[in-house]
Amino acid sequence: MKKDGHTHTHYCPHGSIESVEEYIMQAIKQGFTDYSITEHAPLPTAFLKSAAGEQYAIDTAGMRIEDVPTYLTEMHDLKKKYASQINIHVGFEIDYAPGFEDWTSAFLNEFGPQTDDNILSLHFLQGHGGWRAIDYCPEDYKEGIVEYYGGFQEAQNAYLSLLLQSIKADLGPYKPKRIGHITLCNKFERYFDEPTTFNEIGESYLNEILQEMQQRQLSLDLNVAGLAKPYCLQTYPPLPIVTQAKQLGINIVFGSDAHKSYEVGRYYDMVANYLSD
Repeated sequence: MKKDGHTHTHYCPHGSIESVEEYIMQAIKQGFTDYSITEHAPLPTAFLKSAAGEQYAIDTAGMRIEDVPTYLTEMHDLKKKYASQINIHVGFEIDYAPGFEDWTSAFLNEFGPQTDDNILSLHFLQGHGGWRAIDYCPEDYKEGIVEYYGGFQEAQNAYLSLLLQSIKADLGPYKPKRIGHITLCNKFERYFDEPTTFNEIGESYLNEILQEMQQRQLSLDLNVAGLAKPYCLQTYPPLPIVTQAKQLGINIVFGSDAHKSYEVGRYYDMVANYLSD
């Protein structure tokens, strides 16, 4: 099996307007047998109202709730259309929104039965003024989060603590079975003139995260998007952590995190040996 397990669509407010078929054709051309469409799910309105920082990052965090039925119908139609050429999986990238577990559970209970592959991710962290997007731009991350926690490593620890909370959270029977880009907090690490390796506390959180994933039989998103980010230049998570996860028996799934069709399958050959069979 050759799978791209993390991709997006024109329903993503911060993505491309290309048709999903252009993405699918790229996957077929590259010899993928399986292709997961995992669009950013809507976030609770009240959660977004409590967010701060760059407004564009807040406004474009997820698809519109009113578009969800159309999205599911369109993706399932494509699944049928290309069934003889590739196995298409339909789902969401679900954001963990602390304090809104009931809202997320209700969303998953309503739409989860129409999905077969979902990712649980963390894109927001408490910071100056409220919840802040962690992956919009280095200046916003520095002002809104790193300075709030008093340092890059302290922000890493806060992110990993909340990620661990998301893994343990009760989101109902349709809770995603794969955890997305578990070190997204490192996206801008090369921007900072201070230590950015995980400190002892961070390493402890990472170990506990992997142990929880192993016990709960959750898969890991080997997300290559960071390789294309000038302030990162490594995968989420870094490959030594992927190796550690694989040694624990955690299923490793490739994720291009494509927001444009040409990004489908990017860097696959570079990480192929780290993927689960």
